[in-house]
Amino acid sequence: MSTRRPSLILTLAALPTLLAGCSGSGAPERPLDPAALGAVVASPGVPRTALARAIDDLFTDADAGETRALLVLSGGKVVAERYGPGFGRDNRQIGWSMSKSVTGVLIGLLVADGRLRLDESVPIPAWQRSGDPRGEITLRQLLQMRSGLRHTEGASPPWRSDEVRMEFLDGRDNMAAYAEEQPLEAEPGAKWEYSSATSVILADIAARTLSDSPDPGARQRAVADYLQARLFGPVGLRSMVAEYDAAGTLIGSSMIHAAPRDWARFGEFLRNGGAVAGAQVLPRSWVEFMTRPSPRNPGYGAHLWLNRPQPDGSVQLLPGRAPRSLFACIGHGGQYVLVSPEQQLTIVRMGKSEGDQRGRLLDHLAQIVEQFPKR
Repeated sequence: MSTRRPSLILTLAALPTLLAGCSGSGAPERPLDPAALGAVVASPGVPRTALARAIDDLFTDADAGETRALLVLSGGKVVAERYGPGFGRDNRQIGWSMSKSVTGVLIGLLVADGRLRLDESVPIPAWQRSGDPRGEITLRQLLQMRSGLRHTEGASPPWRSDEVRMEFLDGRDNMAAYAEEQPLEAEPGAKWEYSSATSVILADIAARTLSDSPDPGARQRAVADYLQARLFGPVGLRSMVAEYDAAGTLIGSSMIHAAPRDWARFGEFLRNGGAVAGAQVLPRSWVEFMTRPSPRNPGYGAHLWLNRPQPDGSVQLLPGRAPRSLFACIGHGGQYVLVSPEQQLTIVRMGKSEGDQRGRLLDHLAQIVEQFPKR
């Protein structure tokens, strides 16, 4: 008897650990709200309950911020769609810096039309004066965020940031003039620096290309009509609207709004190489250019983010957890259009996540991406 009792006690003591190993987590999964399962179509092509749980985890994790919309498209079809309280399918939501990718496509259309050239000096009159070194800046360098201009993004305190000053303080009435008057701090092409001011310069170039008039109304109409005829209409972006400053310049850095389904259509348009229903709206070569790493940052293309680490070791996307070919439009507060061509996958997340919540948010997005195999 004395020899058997210690063995029995040890076995009982180990039982919780053995049970935990069998269950995987040591605790039963919380019940899945029927509404969470209802957000996923009956046959999404992957295990439905697992996908619904991954989406539900995103919506219920306060440490990841507030999710207002989540769409998942697989093979071009919506397989999951869910909205936070107070938001729905028809609500336009601001893209913030996802707008930059729309601006990148706008420039691509003008290049395709033969009205701009990637490697020529850009048509900014102030830069064309004799001896001005900014005259060496090319369209390619602007698109790849390596103009060399002195633009400081995300400074502390915020009112010292160029994007804040340009959009809300002393530059707000003529944002392009503010952005274009900054001097060089590096040789054009030599340094990568993310810059909202750069995207506004590109928007000004588009306006100058499409209209000879300095009248703000004429500039705005020229760009708005071109966007509608060449992009919004053909791609079916019916809810997409853009804001313009008092000088008639598209605020192409941040002020484009659309319903989540139209942000998803924009992602699908890029996933399909600039084509819609077989019609080539934007040359495939331009999408390839946008998704090719910048010479100064392998994690950034031409107004699109790429699934690679940043030069400082930080990450903006999901390296190691999603295909290397994944790319994204990313906006302030955790706006994402994730596009994974190898998985035929597009995911849109709209919401509000502060800087310290971004890691949790990315982890949840990775868990959703990981539900889908490569095709």
